[in-house]
Amino acid sequence: MIETFLIGTYTHKSSEGVYELQLDTDKQQLQNLELVGRAGNPTYVAESKTHKVYAIDAESADGKKLGGLKVFDAAEKPFKELGKSLTSGPNPAYVAVDEDRQLVFTANYHTGIITVYKINADGTLTTTDTVQHTGAVGPAPEQQDGPHPHIADLTPDKRLVCCDLGEDTVYLYDLSDDGKLTEKSKFKCAAGFGPRHIVFNTDKNVAYLVGELGSGVDVLDYDAQAGKFTLREALKTIPRDWTKHNGAAAIRLSSDNKFVYVSNRGYNSIATFKVEDNGELSMIDQISSEGDFPRDFNFNADDSFIILVNQNTDNATLYSRDANTGKLTMVQKDFKVPEGVCVAPVK
Repeated sequence: MIETFLIGTYTHKSSEGVYELQLDTDKQQLQNLELVGRAGNPTYVAESKTHKVYAIDAESADGKKLGGLKVFDAAEKPFKELGKSLTSGPNPAYVAVDEDRQLVFTANYHTGIITVYKINADGTLTTTDTVQHTGAVGPAPEQQDGPHPHIADLTPDKRLVCCDLGEDTVYLYDLSDDGKLTEKSKFKCAAGFGPRHIVFNTDKNVAYLVGELGSGVDVLDYDAQAGKFTLREALKTIPRDWTKHNGAAAIRLSSDNKFVYVSNRGYNSIATFKVEDNGELSMIDQISSEGDFPRDFNFNADDSFIILVNQNTDNATLYSRDANTGKLTMVQKDFKVPEGVCVAPVK
């Protein structure tokens, strides 16, 4: 079977924008990398069910930086550009789609702003709300010099959750059908944890929160009725004796809710955790990323493979996955992907 994935990238070196690659599950190999949409630093991408692709975009005009989203129609190759939604300043770090309410969200790491957009009939966007984070920042002098929201995405009960790395805070917002945000609660992490991304285990009513700066995973009880998080357990994503730099990055939960995976940039690995009966985690494996600075990774359609991209070494790595043990086996490395940052299955 052939499956297709979108790859978001930086465009500092050789990359020119958004790429597609194929996974041949029978041959267990990645193949046919293709540039499908030109954009500036499209570090994250999200596709709607109508095959509109919303890609982070960075441009300059009259010497000024512009950042926001570029909208593509993926029905054609290369993708047809439908429009842009750009504002003065740097580009966001994350984009997600709410199919039910036809909304799009971005989190801007640089400006501290969460933006909500309404999807118009033609797939283009209209801003419905913005929230500026202004909370107290954490102790890391470089990465926590101000608010730095890294993700804005849906909870299982259709609220918006935002991890602010700079503030060591997870924000929870109520979200109206017309795209308006109301703050519901805030969860304060340990100082210097640097929350980056979060996934939800609906079987156990818990969330798994990855901390970039602390190289950790927090297990949080999620009380949907009250709309709040409570810390239950804290674990490391790297060995205790690792003293060099590391930044935890992406976190994924298998579709059967039995295993959690986290990428480590510095230790250059994927850490595998088993979900215990009570929802807590136990690390069971570490496997090399076969490259430097692994940003994102993702499952294929049936979770039998994981595709990972290494930003600094311009390569993707393919792993097979044992559904019973959760463990990964490297089956392909050194597949060229320029400045890879995001891996998203094509819908």
